[in-house]
Amino acid sequence: MSDTYTPPTDPLDVLHADHEVLAVAKPSGLLSVPGKGSHLSDCLLSRVQAAFPQALLVHRLDRDTSGVMVFGLTPHAQRHLGLQFEKRQTKKTYVARVAGQVAERSGTVNLPLIVDWPNRPRQMVCHDTGKEAITDWTVMRRSDTETRLRLTPRTGRSHQLRVHCLAMGHPILGDPFYSEDHASYPRLMLHAERLRVRHPDGGASLNFRVPVPF
Repeated sequence: MSDTYTPPTDPLDVLHADHEVLAVAKPSGLLSVPGKGSHLSDCLLSRVQAAFPQALLVHRLDRDTSGVMVFGLTPHAQRHLGLQFEKRQTKKTYVARVAGQVAERSGTVNLPLIVDWPNRPRQMVCHDTGKEAITDWTVMRRSDTETRLRLTPRTGRSHQLRVHCLAMGHPILGDPFYSEDHASYPRLMLHAERLRVRHPDGGASLNFRVPVPF
């Protein structure tokens, strides 16, 4: 994986903004939050706060994953939304292109995950000390060499979808950590297409969607 961080220069793509909730589309290649060092300071959070100074972080996406992210615009909204993620009350739907033909039509991966310390930020399956990680998946379509999957994580572990696809024998294409042929693809083929949350002010259902860019 290259150490050079050259984030995309796409303008901020606001999906929704009201008095409590902000939803934006994160491009692939942009950190959700600042990394260590000034060269990693450009991130979605800093770009969002340039336009919405009161915005507060609720959750993250991996640098190379694109798709929906929500922010709280008040401390109350940040707490409320954060608890929804913590209590698994959100509905997250991802789309991935993976290597090979997935034979079954749908299934569930239930494999506990833990950080692979010597190789962090890589994660790995560990039945002894790993934390519960569950992903439901459905085949959208297949070609001779790859499969498009709809992934619905029930838990929110770091790199969960990436490691679970690898454990299925079908790594996500373009993955710099878990796929051997990542250099053949312009990006990680993983996208957070949909996110459903409840509004912190009244509890109405909010559904956000960003079309899959690949």
